[in-house]
Amino acid sequence: MSDREAEPRGRYFEEFSVGDVITTAARTITEADVVNFAALSGDWNQLHTDVEYARETPFGVRIAHGLLGLAVASGLGARVGFMEGTAEAFLKLEWKFRRPIYIGDTIRLRGEVSRTRAVRSMRGGVVVLEMKLFNQGGEAVQEGKWTVAIKGRPKGEE
Repeated sequence: MSDREAEPRGRYFEEFSVGDVITTAARTITEADVVNFAALSGDWNQLHTDVEYARETPFGVRIAHGLLGLAVASGLGARVGFMEGTAEAFLKLEWKFRRPIYIGDTIRLRGEVSRTRAVRSMRGGVVVLEMKLFNQGGEAVQEGKWTVAIKGRPKGEE
């Protein structure tokens, strides 16, 4: 069996229910993460890359890019595998940056299905997830909604 024929690891649309919760493993944000993200994105803002500059900010130290937090949240979700092979498209993102993520913070993601809507034409539907990214102290550092198109169960497997 080739990889293309392999059974998806993720849930099909019909397997999502309002109230379902996913929780990920945790991951520590490192100096290397911040530097690599700056290089990849081209965002060399001094708040993230200059110790002396950051010392004079309200944070007192360098912080991770907000979008780095979002990118890591996406990766944490992917590691759980609940949409692997079944996600058709990321349709919408609403995201709030609540608190800084510091170098050395350990973050984890929690998601809850808040809405589902079947779409016959795509033989699946849309799933809305309320996502929260927490630091090691249990504080929500980022949060928002992810709206994703999900494949339906293949014919004959209903």
